[in-house]
Amino acid sequence: MTSEIIYKGALRTVAKHLKSETVIETDAPTDNQGKGERFSPTDLLATSLGSCMLTIMGIKARDMNVPLDGTEVIIQKFMKAEPRRVSGIDVRFNFPSTLQLNKKEKTILENAALTCPVAKSIHPDIEVNVDFGW
Repeated sequence: MTSEIIYKGALRTVAKHLKSETVIETDAPTDNQGKGERFSPTDLLATSLGSCMLTIMGIKARDMNVPLDGTEVIIQKFMKAEPRRVSGIDVRFNFPSTLQLNKKEKTILENAALTCPVAKSIHPDIEVNVDFGW
């Protein structure tokens, strides 16, 4: 098992990662009757894409002795109605100004990010736009 999720009422859940016992709380967003005080489940979907891309890129960067420390990923999620769903995710990378990479290194890292497990699991109806910002 990976996790357990408990409904706490008032459109809030608490998810516990069973191995580490860390927790994530979610709230329904304000545009869907919630308080918006925590990540929404769809926020987590979009955020997991950026986290996965950066993690897989980090594995490849470590193998290449490329320091990615301090790299930031900004996520913007877009919703559609009827049925309510995520329609798009914009992913923008901001690399440290000190990071100097050649074209081959950039291509390798981009391919790592674009083929991460979450990216490969997202439904093709969800438009994903990635800006590496080199």
